[in-house]
Amino acid sequence: MIPAVILWSIMAAAVAGLALYRKFVAYYKEDDLIHVGPGEEKLISQQVEVTRTLDKVDKFGKVLTLATVAMGLVLLGVYLYGVWMESMKLPE
Repeated sequence: MIPAVILWSIMAAAVAGLALYRKFVAYYKEDDLIHVGPGEEKLISQQVEVTRTLDKVDKFGKVLTLATVAMGLVLLGVYLYGVWMESMKLPE
């Protein structure tokens, strides 16, 4: 049970780290202006690259978050089942 809780904790920390990474990428690199004029090709390619990066982070973040929540619910169920079984034992 302990190794599973440690794994779940690592997954939860990874979700938090990924959220922070996404926030920093969006804050420092994302440009909300639309660049369409001549001479702005470099800015356009940077916007496209940042958008692709954020899309990848979002996709991986959703999958990792769902896996972390599912594993947490399974661990909670196993723990509650163990507590319930322990409470069903007759005192000696």
